[in-house]
Amino acid sequence: MKENLHPSFQEVLFVDSATGTKYLIGSTLRPSEKEKFEGKDYPVVRVPISSSSHPFFRGSDDLIDAEGHIDKFQKKYKRKSEELQRAQAKQAELTVKKTKRQKRS
Repeated sequence: MKENLHPSFQEVLFVDSATGTKYLIGSTLRPSEKEKFEGKDYPVVRVPISSSSHPFFRGSDDLIDAEGHIDKFQKKYKRKSEELQRAQAKQAELTVKKTKRQKRS
C-alpha cells in the first residue's frame, strides 16, 4: 500500500460561534488554532451555525425572516398576476371598442 495517502485522523473541537457550544468530533481537518477543553488541548474549528443554534433543531423561528420565503413568493406572484389580469382586461376593452367602431363603419 502507498504510504501517506490518507490524511491523519484526530479529535477536533468544533465551537459554535453563535452559542459557544463545543463538540469534540473526530476529523481530518488540521486547524492551527488550539483550545483547552476538559483538560486537554485540541485543534479548534469555529462554525457559524450548528444544531445548538439552528432554528430547526431548536424548534424556533428566531433566525428566519419575519416574512417567510413562501409568503414573499406568493405576494410577488399575486401582484404579477393582478397586473396581468389588468392588462388583459384593458386589452379586452380596447378590442370591444375596436369592434364597435368597425360595426359603425
